[in-house]
Amino acid sequence: MTILVIIVFVIGYLAIAFEHPLKLNKAAAALITGVLCWTLYILSGVEKEVAVEGLLHHLGEIASILFFLLGAMTIVELIDSHDGFTIITDKIKTRSKSKLLWIIAIITFFLSALLDNLTTAIVMTSLIAKLLENKNDRLWFTGMIIIAANAGGAFSPLGDVTTTMLWIGGQITAQNIMIELFLPSVFVCLIPLLIISPKFRNKTFHFKTTTEYKVDKREGNIILILGILLLLFVPVFKMLTHLPPFMGILLSLGILWVIVAIIHFNKPQEDKHKLTVTHALEKIDTPSILFFLGILLAVSAIQSFGILKQLSVFLDNSLGDVYLIGSALGLISSIVDNVPLVAAAQGMYDLQTYPTDHHFWEFLALTTGTGGSAIIIGSAAGVAAMGIEKIDFMWYLKKISWIAIAGFIAGVLVFIGQTVIF
Repeated sequence: MTILVIIVFVIGYLAIAFEHPLKLNKAAAALITGVLCWTLYILSGVEKEVAVEGLLHHLGEIASILFFLLGAMTIVELIDSHDGFTIITDKIKTRSKSKLLWIIAIITFFLSALLDNLTTAIVMTSLIAKLLENKNDRLWFTGMIIIAANAGGAFSPLGDVTTTMLWIGGQITAQNIMIELFLPSVFVCLIPLLIISPKFRNKTFHFKTTTEYKVDKREGNIILILGILLLLFVPVFKMLTHLPPFMGILLSLGILWVIVAIIHFNKPQEDKHKLTVTHALEKIDTPSILFFLGILLAVSAIQSFGILKQLSVFLDNSLGDVYLIGSALGLISSIVDNVPLVAAAQGMYDLQTYPTDHHFWEFLALTTGTGGSAIIIGSAAGVAAMGIEKIDFMWYLKKISWIAIAGFIAGVLVFIGQTVIF
């Protein structure tokens, strides 16, 4: 049954990869794969109650990601409907595509450490959609955003869910992870930036948007500032309450919902409809959220079969070296979700084997946080950007994957060099 579930998973993955030739939305393939994997698990001889309980446990974790995604995308959509991104783009004076790429990558890198890679990818991909007319240019920029968001998220305890897991689990401390991973994370972002940047040398662009505002500019400023502050409030809320991030994003959405209702209270219904949260929710890319649900269900079934645990044990026995194990887990995290991989590693090695702030945990945070950039569905940031910009799986694989891997290798080498020297 284990072999059968792997076959189903691989076929499902291929159906997602060849979405365009098959003319089948990736959400359909992901949902079928997810349900079939769990069906095989419950038919594998495990007790039905145990299987259902396991499914509901994983569904809770998956739902928290989906609700976070839904909340963040709605807030970003609200900012956009109030011309918030037009207000930002009006401040960008450069007309050089190369300079713009550097600006976007640097902002994404640091914003990801403050917010998290998922929210940052949504915000920055939405911003690029307002700036660039050319679809091909937007795809390249989005590829760089995914790499920069994952790189920036890796060195911050709030930037990536796996780093947060290691922080909460006591494997790393916040101050140490920021010191140890900052330079390697910079190189994970810098090398792809140096590779992609020459592609846009001496090329200019014209703004896709105009300075004609659909709504009052003062109202747009209010929603833009409040939206950004409420997004920044999410990690603060998490630190204060220890509740999952989706609770913070739902609270932020609720607050913004009330404020939007107050601002447009006296306007005619036909004028305010396009500015409401209800309209923003209608514009959310639901197929992308269902795709995420399907792929995470499939991965959780693989985890329930114990395949990821077996994989971790196999890597430990066959490779032995912590750097080889960490690098392998990082690249594997581009195929399956990095959360169960890190959870498996946490279960394998206790704090007696590798104490708090041991370089194994730091290296694991780096590799599993940045390795997901190698394949577009290997990270939450990639999935979100894929949904917004409608990026083809195979296009990303051909154009961006090798660049992301080059950055990944650079980060790994810098980390090892840094550890050896200091």
